[in-house]
Amino acid sequence: MFINEAWAQTAVPGGADIMSMLPIILMFIVLYFVMIRPQMKRAKEHKAMVEAIQKGDEVIAAGGVLGRVTKVADNYVTLEIAANVEIRVQRPAVQLVLPKGTIKSAD
Repeated sequence: MFINEAWAQTAVPGGADIMSMLPIILMFIVLYFVMIRPQMKRAKEHKAMVEAIQKGDEVIAAGGVLGRVTKVADNYVTLEIAANVEIRVQRPAVQLVLPKGTIKSAD
């Protein structure tokens, strides 16, 4: 009575629905190759580096703390940051393993 008749729109032949979804699908593919895949690769490399830490390695921990590994446990690493000064950090907090001899002792 007060509502006009509603007419359904007919589907466009030829698969136009898939063509309208194509830009969104392409956007997710580009997002995967530009952001997600490189991040997963970096996480995998960091995990391998953290698992390979040994006593005597020179590392940079979170916050820029530079030290030499003195003890290695399952979840923690003890770093000597100065003479007779040791701190414990979580293994994932180690950001970078430096080449041997990078830390010069101030004797």
